[in-house]
Amino acid sequence: MSEPEGAVGVIHDLGYRRYDGPRLGRAQIIRALIWHSFRSSFGIGRGVKAKIVPILACIAMLLPAFVNAFAVSRGNPRLFGYDVYVPQLRVIVLTIFIAAQAPELVSRDLRSHVLPLYFSRPIRRGDYPLAKYVALTLALLLLIEIPLLVTYVGTIASAKGSNAVWNETKALIPGLGVGLMWAVLIAAVGLVLASLTGRRAYATGIVAIACFLTWTLSDLLIQAEGGMSSTSTGARLAGLFSPFNILDGIRIWLGGTSPGEDANPGHFGPLYGIVGVLLLAACLGGLAARYRKVSRA
Repeated sequence: MSEPEGAVGVIHDLGYRRYDGPRLGRAQIIRALIWHSFRSSFGIGRGVKAKIVPILACIAMLLPAFVNAFAVSRGNPRLFGYDVYVPQLRVIVLTIFIAAQAPELVSRDLRSHVLPLYFSRPIRRGDYPLAKYVALTLALLLLIEIPLLVTYVGTIASAKGSNAVWNETKALIPGLGVGLMWAVLIAAVGLVLASLTGRRAYATGIVAIACFLTWTLSDLLIQAEGGMSSTSTGARLAGLFSPFNILDGIRIWLGGTSPGEDANPGHFGPLYGIVGVLLLAACLGGLAARYRKVSRA
């Protein structure tokens, strides 16, 4: 069939050109994804509403450090240990933070069905959840460690003599280590729970309810067994029901002496360490399995 007489084909030049620059590959994609996710966890690059929870969380975590600096300047001793830093406040703020921000990092992509676009690039199936986990861990690390550093600076500013400064430094280092443990485990728990659904509201509810219920259950069991000063087997094991109490049990087992969330685990201390490692492995394994399933869909 011949074309109609007078038909003329037209080619429009839309200005598209081939990309001739460097192709940085998988490592750069992972770094870019970590940086983007880290910024998103604090609401950077998003609207005003997205910044409310991160800002309030930072203010809440820093407030005790400034109160401590004021108290120390008036001649009082440091108000709390570096390894605990107002334990109930830390639990509440971190729970709210991960309940709000973990779904932002993972649920939105699940909901929007954009993961096939990520996996069409030269990244492996485990790179996406790894990048999200590293980003949230770094965000929690800043949220936990910066108040400790502010507390340290506020304390040594009023210290008398180099010995006092050195004693504060020796007390700070284990506190930073405890903060690292918290960030590593809580980020894994928050992400694996948030990745269960693509609906952000549901994911927020799952994370918040799971964290608060397990924490409350552990505290109730500890109180039922005689409180934090109790040496009964029930009180020593009650902390195993919550990731927050597990972390506190590990802290006490490793030598922490400041009052925290747990009764002294005593000879059950190694059990807390084992359960903590197993919980971390289970969360990371579950997160990897979740995105392995998604990538095949």
